[in-house]
Amino acid sequence: MAFLFRSGSIDNSKMDAAASHQIHTPEEAVSRIAYLSSDVIVSVQPSLATDSPFSSHLKRYASRKDKSIVAKNADAVPEIQSVRHNADPLLSVFAPIRSGKLVSVTTTSSILLASISHLYKLANYPVVLHVSLEPRTFADYSVITSIRNSGWTFLHSESLQEAQDIALTAHALAIHTGKGVIHFFAPSTSTSDKPVAPEDPSVVRGLLDIESVRRFQASTISASGIYADDGHVAVSSRVPEPLTDAEHQADTAGGLQAPVSAVASKVTSAGTSVKTSRASESGDSEASVSVATTVETAPPQITSADIYESATRIWRQLEAAVGRSYSAFEYTGPPNATNALFIFGSDAGSFGEVLDSAKPDDVFANAAIITPRLYRPWIGSKLVQVIPKSIKRIAVLEQIQRKTTKWGPTLIDVLTSIKSGPGGVEHIVGYQLGYVDPKVITQALRGIFQNLTSPKPIQNLEVGVREAPEEESQYTTKPSTHETAYNKILQQLFGKRSYVANAIKSQHAGISATISASPEFGFGSLLARKDLRSRFVAEAKAAASSKDFITDAPKNWLAKWALAAEDPSKASEIADDVIARLETDGSPLSQKLLANKALFRKESLWLTGSDAWAYDLGNSGVHHVLASGENVNMLIIDSTPYSEKAAADAERRKKDIGLYAMNFGNVYVASTAVYSSYTQVLQALLEADKFDGPSVVLAYLPYFGEGDSPLTVLQETKKAVEAGYWPLYRWNPDNEKKGEPNFTLDSELIKLELKKFLERDNQLTQLMKKEPKFAASLAQDYGTEVRAQQKRKAKDAYNQLLEGLLGAPLTILYASDNGNAATLAKRLGNRGRARGLKTCVMAMEDYPVEDLAGEENIVFLASTAGQGEFPQNGLAFWDAVKDSTELDLATVNYSVFGLGDSHYWPRKEDKIFYNKPAKDLDRVLANFGGKRLADIGLGDDQDPDGFQTGYQEWEPKIWAALGVDKVEGLPEEPPPVTNEDIKLASNYLRGTIVEGLNDTSTGALSAWDQQLTKFHGTYMQDDRDVRDERKAQGLEPAYSFMIRCRLAGGVATPKQWVQMDDISTSLGNETMKLTTRQTFQFHGVVKGKLKPAMQAINRALMSTIAACGDVNRNVMCSSLPTQSKYHKQVHTVSQKISDHLLPATTAYHEIWLTDDDNKKTQVAGEAVQDFEPLYGPTYLPRKFKITIAIPPHNDTDVYAHDIGLIAIKGKDGNLEGFNILAGGGMGATHNNKKTYPQMGRMFGYCSAEDAHIVCEKIMLVQRDHGDRKNRKHARLKYTIDDMGVDVFRGKVEELWGKKFAEERPFEFKSNVDTFGWQKDENGLNHFTFFIENGRIEDTPDFRMKTGLREIAQLGKGEFRLTGNQHLILSNIADEDLPAIKELMKSYKLDNLQFSGLRLSSSACVAFPTCGLAMAESERYLPVLISKLESCLEENGLRQDSIVMRMTGCPNGCARPWLAEVAFVGKAYGAYNMYLGGGYHGQRLNKLYRSSIKEDEILEIMKPLLKQYALERLEGERFGDFCIRAGIIKATTDGRNFHDNIMFQVAEEGSDEE
Repeated sequence: MAFLFRSGSIDNSKMDAAASHQIHTPEEAVSRIAYLSSDVIVSVQPSLATDSPFSSHLKRYASRKDKSIVAKNADAVPEIQSVRHNADPLLSVFAPIRSGKLVSVTTTSSILLASISHLYKLANYPVVLHVSLEPRTFADYSVITSIRNSGWTFLHSESLQEAQDIALTAHALAIHTGKGVIHFFAPSTSTSDKPVAPEDPSVVRGLLDIESVRRFQASTISASGIYADDGHVAVSSRVPEPLTDAEHQADTAGGLQAPVSAVASKVTSAGTSVKTSRASESGDSEASVSVATTVETAPPQITSADIYESATRIWRQLEAAVGRSYSAFEYTGPPNATNALFIFGSDAGSFGEVLDSAKPDDVFANAAIITPRLYRPWIGSKLVQVIPKSIKRIAVLEQIQRKTTKWGPTLIDVLTSIKSGPGGVEHIVGYQLGYVDPKVITQALRGIFQNLTSPKPIQNLEVGVREAPEEESQYTTKPSTHETAYNKILQQLFGKRSYVANAIKSQHAGISATISASPEFGFGSLLARKDLRSRFVAEAKAAASSKDFITDAPKNWLAKWALAAEDPSKASEIADDVIARLETDGSPLSQKLLANKALFRKESLWLTGSDAWAYDLGNSGVHHVLASGENVNMLIIDSTPYSEKAAADAERRKKDIGLYAMNFGNVYVASTAVYSSYTQVLQALLEADKFDGPSVVLAYLPYFGEGDSPLTVLQETKKAVEAGYWPLYRWNPDNEKKGEPNFTLDSELIKLELKKFLERDNQLTQLMKKEPKFAASLAQDYGTEVRAQQKRKAKDAYNQLLEGLLGAPLTILYASDNGNAATLAKRLGNRGRARGLKTCVMAMEDYPVEDLAGEENIVFLASTAGQGEFPQNGLAFWDAVKDSTELDLATVNYSVFGLGDSHYWPRKEDKIFYNKPAKDLDRVLANFGGKRLADIGLGDDQDPDGFQTGYQEWEPKIWAALGVDKVEGLPEEPPPVTNEDIKLASNYLRGTIVEGLNDTSTGALSAWDQQLTKFHGTYMQDDRDVRDERKAQGLEPAYSFMIRCRLAGGVATPKQWVQMDDISTSLGNETMKLTTRQTFQFHGVVKGKLKPAMQAINRALMSTIAACGDVNRNVMCSSLPTQSKYHKQVHTVSQKISDHLLPATTAYHEIWLTDDDNKKTQVAGEAVQDFEPLYGPTYLPRKFKITIAIPPHNDTDVYAHDIGLIAIKGKDGNLEGFNILAGGGMGATHNNKKTYPQMGRMFGYCSAEDAHIVCEKIMLVQRDHGDRKNRKHARLKYTIDDMGVDVFRGKVEELWGKKFAEERPFEFKSNVDTFGWQKDENGLNHFTFFIENGRIEDTPDFRMKTGLREIAQLGKGEFRLTGNQHLILSNIADEDLPAIKELMKSYKLDNLQFSGLRLSSSACVAFPTCGLAMAESERYLPVLISKLESCLEENGLRQDSIVMRMTGCPNGCARPWLAEVAFVGKAYGAYNMYLGGGYHGQRLNKLYRSSIKEDEILEIMKPLLKQYALERLEGERFGDFCIRAGIIKATTDGRNFHDNIMFQVAEEGSDEE
């Protein structure tokens, strides 16, 4: 409503005529005023990922660094605190307002009722709440009336222009009176308003009274907490100035002159204002009291009159400035009206328009409208003053949706005011104002006035309808789709026994979603449910002796059930039988009992909530549940991402419900995280259910928004759990009865003394409360200070060591991504010392940046990571340097050397990424005044000797600049230690592994031992998801080990499967990986569990020796489910080859399989040295892989291995022999054309009896002739390419003593698995499960791991692992099928409804454990396929098999180079794309695009798939089509893998350098 435009012309000169931006919504208008008038703005949002109508504007202003008029910080930009609406947002107000900061809050009305306790405590602080009433389409004013007596000042605006002016009034009034002000408005009232001009900053400044602002900001208020009244009272910031009678008359007269059309017209703010002489008068009379006054009396407390007078004074100033006038009550209409509407709602404008156009004979003609502008304090005398004496009847319209009293609060206000004052008002009639459709306003008004003017008007008539058109509020408490994970687990565990009081999608008649989500409501609901069951049990017991049943069966079963009614398991067992008898009986009594048949089970009662419950425990239902002692369970889900914890307000941090609950002594407590330990979640929920008393299960599920992928949730969870932010634990008071500790810490990597942790946390909290001035520093990450001190101590200690040396100082800093820069830096340091320099070498992250300006000589070596980024151990240094404003390097001599690859990012626009870190650092150091010792050196992997070419030019320049280039007698540098040296010195793979395992000071092994443990089947890794966070905390990486089993042919018994499952759960990370090498792989095995895991694997009659390392690794074999007899024959050969080529060293048994007596004992005795008849002391130059394929299935990629054996079947159906391929291999290095994938070359045929001997001889030739100097050139493929196939074959035949026969004919038709059930020739059944990327795990949606374990425990058949990472349940007899199929169905293991693309996909592990990964693979490929499947559907390709593979690096573990389409990681989020591989695994693919991200992948793949669907020939495979259509050139041999790359020719040809 635009009442304020009733009089006066408007002067454009007072507005910002140049303002190009217009204000379109009341929220925008309010946000601008709040931004200008505040130090801190608490922005209440639906979620941290979802903006409110206010927050989007606030963030925009802050991002532009717009300045506030009052903000006192350095850049005058107010602090924006984003808070979730259900996270007790007003808690964020206490700390800043008490520390002298002006605080405003932008919110909807949804938070007000829940914040009543805070409102009372904040009423005497100058806080401003801008409240947008909900629902937006039809506001509910009952929220305002409910809190009207909380002590706040309430201002109401109705139009867009009013929103701006009243918002400004609210801030000025809060400053002048020291009282809290709530400015409320209904957004719907201004939806049709024209845009208004922005506020005039000079007007804002004048109204706010900057002197009063600064006086408040200079003060602080001491308070001990927020739960008790701190005694603070509001006092005026200025001497009150009473209004003169003449001014009163002017105000009231002005209010009577406006026509009702002023209401309806909603005059736009584009008008101008006139500054009258009153402005200067009021300005003179309102001079502030001098701050220099020497004697002051205690200022009086603020009264309602003071607030009214301050508001009136502010409005006079505003009118003088912009020509718009306001008063506490607005009267619009004829001065002689007899009837008036007093409207407290959002329809005043619509009613005004109709009144303005009323005909003389209308019942509502000549009526007026009164609305409150200053709603509280309610000054009744001012209302009486604005009402003409002609008014006889007043209709009070209150827009209140939830009426709680017979008479509306506004009706009582008006009635009390008018009846106590003079005047001629005869009737005051109350109406409940509902939603009135604009089309029927005239009809509604007619009804109002007909009742009003009747001799006996009826009170409390309803006008309009109670419910407006439906509108979904952003602020409704809705569970995230992510949070359903825990609810699914409840259903899985307890099934029909599960009862969740506030379950998702549950409806509660007459109860809002906000209330039903509260712990109070849920607790009451559970108590009611318990009472209902108690009554039901009594009814059932009585029915057991009733004669009202038709049959006798119900009575017998009810009697049995009654005895076990309180036993969850027994009651559930009997329940189905009882229900069945009652259904059969069909009597009325049976039907009555069946109406509540769910109660035959002893329900597991649950109440689910969010971390919003953790903000005010003492006053919430959480406390009541815990204190009640009732046997109910709470599942509280915390969704705050770990990465956002630092942004949380330290003063309003969530209470720890777990600790709070433990203090009760009789409460079960658990802290869980489903993405960290699924098993622990199950354990906690089961224990909570069994516990007789209250239980609290805290469940972590962090996400930023609904669009987050499970990968994001997983990464955030791991950071939180492994950094100790979210410890996994269980507290069970029942354990005390069993003599067990109540507390169990389940976090594997943080098993520290919790008591110390909690004591420290508690002491800091208490100290922060006691000494607020220390709060900021105490709340900082303590690790920051520790790390700074560590850097300083290390640097100072090293400087002391150098003090006694002569020569110039030289500091060498490196940032290394793969070790090359670190190696160069250390070698440069050694060479500098040999030349007499005082050298200091360290990683950039370990260097105190504040010392940089004091260096004399300093050099930097920086690798290039990702898209031209600094490596991780250089990022902090770079950030500190580039953001510095104080560095002066005028006395510093420096030089920079960079390591990069000029072709890594081949597109022209990406050339800037080449050696970007080094170039950027060199430029910034020069800008700070540094003097170059030598020009920047650039090492390029494309040079003949790689980065060494550029380095050899750069290093001599450094020595020359330092004057040490001509030093003579330099010692010879020892050659670098190679893998060959490590193997030779290891005493047949022993090294110091035992000593490393016994070292408890670290979770790692030494670098040498890491090379040796590969031969034993294990790699040391660290969790890269948490690497940065642990480094930031001063912790070593989260080291763990991967263990790979040796399982020839991939065949395991059911018992072995169960044993592997046990190992993964108790000793690993609760998952298993079925690898592309057809074996089991475990991840997350910490060092202390490494030996127990090895022993457990050997107890399962498996081994891990030679599963990795420079030896023959696991021998693969086609799974062949349809030909069991033939498969057995071929599998026997694979086992024979594996055993024949096994290393002979006894070190494996000594290290892993002996007792823990802390002695290193050789099995053969101390005097006898091992002997390796096949391998020798240095084993092979590089890894060696063998596979067997059985045509027509190339499901093991026979061409991709060092040796590939193609099984040849004789005419009698038995195995006859093998065609032998040699020299295949997948490993390569990006942009290094000397490395490439290769396919095996045909050597010929040999008999089955000779197969293992042939493999041995090929391996021996490789042992003796393979490249032992360059590991990138050490695989068999390079040896054969260098020697030639004929020469190499001749040497094999020479050792063998026989010749290869001509190859036998064979045909491959596929290299993917055949899913589903198949029968073999013996009538046995085989089922191939789809295991996406080989990961065996349980998730809330798919309990695969548990299901497969259940099947294995039946002990039927065997488990065959496939080379495509899937699983075959083999040799199942027909009689065993029903039980197995039932289990498969119950665990959804029989689901094969996947796209052909997904079924044909494969990925390596990559992040987070593989140290070589450059990008995601296993965790990302399913996401990418999901984004392509809609395209497949559209083009009719859903069922078509297209082989797609992804790896995180070019080492090729998932054999990507043979896929029809492959993605190979280049940098995080970026991949090289390859096309044209053979569907049968018979042809290598070729690079199609380099370094592309997801959006580019989708842009390429979608049109390409469509083209394939439209243009392919009958039966043509995707890879073949790509070649025929000219999209890619065919790769005919590994040696031309890098040739004919079409896009590079196009892009690089025009950019020759």
